[in-house]
Formats: sequence, structure tokens, C-alpha cells
Amino acid sequence: MTTEPTEPRRPDDSASETVHVVLPNDANPLGFMLGGSVMHLIDLAGAIASHRHTRRRVVTVSVDGVEFLHPVKVGDLLILRARVTCAFRTSLEVEVEAVSEEALTGTRRLTSRAFLTFVAIDANGRPTPIPPLQVDTPADTRRAEAARARRAERLETRGRLASDDFSI
Repeated sequence: MTTEPTEPRRPDDSASETVHVVLPNDANPLGFMLGGSVMHLIDLAGAIASHRHTRRRVVTVSVDGVEFLHPVKVGDLLILRARVTCAFRTSLEVEVEAVSEEALTGTRRLTSRAFLTFVAIDANGRPTPIPPLQVDTPADTRRAEAARARRAERLETRGRLASDDFSI
């Protein structure tokens, strides 16, 4: 049974870190991790942070600005750090950073970054209210402000797409 959200939660309360060993089935024939495999892990990391914040079922509704900055090789570790940046009434934005670590040297590089939006749903699949995000630091405040700007842009784009008359 889900209760109405009451207490604000801090970003650190729901932050997650996941480590994945890059195996041959994650990679192309040249030994580099496939972008789709990275995106799958980013989505999972974001879902974990979203679930921790909401303590509800969550579904991915958008992925903004996935960047692939450096290749990841078979044998590397991929460290995924997810953090809630802003919570709205039924949705929240999560930033996920993927950092590769060379297994033999320990060298780490930021390889990908993405912003994902999740919606909390009830047992019938309808959006349900979530706890607010309590921002205590200037960095968290900046992240929340940037998240609100990205959300406004997403909503504007969605409105334009919904009103476009096109066929395939």
C-alpha cells in the first residue's frame, strides 16, 4: 500500500552508484561497449535513484542529452552515479554520470552523462504524487534550477510535437 508523500527527501538520500564489468556481450566486434548497452545501464541507474526517492513504481518518460565522451573497452569497469536533481508533482529528473575505469591502471574518465525523467505510477498505471526534493546546498539548488529549465523545454517540445500534423 502506497501512502501520500509527506517528508521531503534530499538528493543524497536516493543517490545510487552501480558498477558494471564490461563483458564481450556488451561490446561491438572491435571490443568497445555499445552505446545502447551504456544507455540501458544509465536507465537502470536512473530508475534506482527514482525508486529510492519516490518508493513507488517508476517509468522512464524521457532521456535528454545523452553524451558519449570516451569509448569504454571490454574489461573496463563502468561506474554509474545517479542523483535526483528535481522533483515535481508526479515526476522527477535524475542525472546519471557514467565513468569508465581501466581495470589494470585504475584510470577513470567521464564517459557519458544523461538526464532522465521518470514518472511515479500507482498500481493502475496512473501518475501518483511523489515527495518533494529538499535542496540544501548551492550545488543542489543550481541542479534543481537547471532541471526546471530542461523540464520547461521538454514540455514546450512535447506541446509542439502533439500539435504537429504529419504522417509517415
